[in-house]
Amino acid sequence: MEKIFLPVIAGPTASGKTALSIRLAQCLNGEIVSADSMQVYDGLYIGTARPLADEQQGVPHHLMGFLPLSHAFSVAEYCELAHGTIADIVSRGRTPILCGGTGLYIQAVTENLSFSQEDRGDRRLREELQKRVEAEGGQALLDELSAIDPATAARLHPNDTGRIVRALELYAVTGRTMSEQNALSRQEASPYDVRMIVLDVRNRDFLYDRINRRVDMMLDDGLLEEATEILRSPYAPTAMQAIGYKELRAFVDGQISLSKAVENLKQGTRRYAKRQLSWFRRIPDAVHVYIDDYADADQLFLAVKSVLLD
Repeated sequence: MEKIFLPVIAGPTASGKTALSIRLAQCLNGEIVSADSMQVYDGLYIGTARPLADEQQGVPHHLMGFLPLSHAFSVAEYCELAHGTIADIVSRGRTPILCGGTGLYIQAVTENLSFSQEDRGDRRLREELQKRVEAEGGQALLDELSAIDPATAARLHPNDTGRIVRALELYAVTGRTMSEQNALSRQEASPYDVRMIVLDVRNRDFLYDRINRRVDMMLDDGLLEEATEILRSPYAPTAMQAIGYKELRAFVDGQISLSKAVENLKQGTRRYAKRQLSWFRRIPDAVHVYIDDYADADQLFLAVKSVLLD
């Protein structure tokens, strides 16, 4: 059976994934499938850098803004939707392009991880665990996971709360650890001919400067107003793991100054980018393209296009 050609544009926040994927889609008669765990939520625009209709330049984008803020969401649910979306794009003679910064989503799709009905989890349990994260902090739950699944816990940071919650939820529902589940899930071959491009940097300060400037632009575009509105509405704890909202919450609640909240936001985003880079550097067969090697977006596009179509 011929495998489905699946270009993947991955990388940390502020690395230019969205603009690059749009240009590639225009070149490859493509449509973009988002692999971003926060862009799935309706209402999270500025803080998640979700491209608006005019920014999409006529290229269809999928799996963005379809989920109410009040709902939790799992990687199993994402995979089901992503596989169906990719199949639909291919059935119409177009090229699916998977693009995003959520490494778990990307690996789950490209490696064809399988999930039983049990693996889809218990939404009520998941929300209870997420409330515990807010009350007790990520480290407390990571310590709990260490006693159950030390191999998975060793790969996670206390800030990786979504993955910690997912691992605890999986064990509670199925009796299997995440390590055991991953071994079982990789038994089926992937239906995709994956060409994964990771946008990387040689000089991390280059990326950090882009992040700082992007945060300033988001604030100019109305991030604070968006965050204030979101934080005053009913939402699932999952949605509030998004960078940009949880950092501004302390200011909205009157606990810290705006300047301190912005400083926390920039620092949190830089730390998140560092974790993303670490995740993507562990993926075998990914081609790393270093964005600071190129003078402009045109040169970067030509380099990535050459790799994908070689």
